[in-house]
Amino acid sequence: MPDDPIRVLFVCTGNSARSQMAEALLGRIGGDRFEASSAGTVPTTVNPYTIRVLGDAGIDWSAARSTSVLDYLGQPFDYVITVCDSARQTCPVFPGRHRRLHWDLEDPAEVVGDDQAKLAAFRTTYAELEALIRPFVAQTRAASV
Repeated sequence: MPDDPIRVLFVCTGNSARSQMAEALLGRIGGDRFEASSAGTVPTTVNPYTIRVLGDAGIDWSAARSTSVLDYLGQPFDYVITVCDSARQTCPVFPGRHRRLHWDLEDPAEVVGDDQAKLAAFRTTYAELEALIRPFVAQTRAASV
């Protein structure tokens, strides 16, 4: 059905930063034309810097929780996008019919330094994801028309 949203699952290792930001950004940029979710191969907790950077961008992510890829088994997705090499290696096949994309992004949580250095790393990841998601949304919308 053409009015159904395009379902996208972002997969990362901990579902604490990159995949969470990707989910939030796709929700903002893609609007109701997309249904975004995120999960981790080894979920932890949402990183406070993720919440802060998204908040600075006007996205309230304070209620977000990390989830496992196992929670999504059996659900249909149009796209499964891994956002780190570790997730791609740990979860090389996600069951079901979908397109698979891989965006290898540095983990901002691995940056060592003071608050400003860590915040800068998360802002960089946010900007990189935005630069990937905007054309993804445009191309995917155009292909589904």
